[in-house]
Amino acid sequence: MNVKQGSTIFLKVIIFLVGIAELAMCVYLLPEAARRDAIERPGDYSLYPLLVCAYGICITFIVAMYQVFKLLTYIEKNNAFSELSLQSLKIIRKCTFSVIFFILLAIVYLRGRVQFTGDDAAGPISLGLILILATSIVLAFVNVLQQPIKSFLKKLE
Repeated sequence: MNVKQGSTIFLKVIIFLVGIAELAMCVYLLPEAARRDAIERPGDYSLYPLLVCAYGICITFIVAMYQVFKLLTYIEKNNAFSELSLQSLKIIRKCTFSVIFFILLAIVYLRGRVQFTGDDAAGPISLGLILILATSIVLAFVNVLQQPIKSFLKKLE
């Protein structure tokens, strides 16, 4: 096993573990939070829009992790500069835009809710803005990776 294979296998294991943790959050933690909220405040459905946003983020994040896993497989097989890897990067790019959309949707909901309840939502809103910044960094990285692949594929034509 050479260094490149060892690195990609390590990254694949990390991505697999992150995916399992994300799946556990979707299957166990989010429904548990909804159950506890329903017990504490029956008839109050204000948590549900945030749950929709959380599930949207989780699903798009899992799709992006799967595409990163596929991209690492292409790199292992020396197909890094192929149409398949470019397609994976495009899907990852769409997923980052979706995550940013769901975070913005949650921020808008929280901001609107503050107007009616008077709660302080500065913490969750600032956390959402930090997550948008982190997602934007991933988006910039994907765009940087796409450029050499596109130019390489144009040279082959």
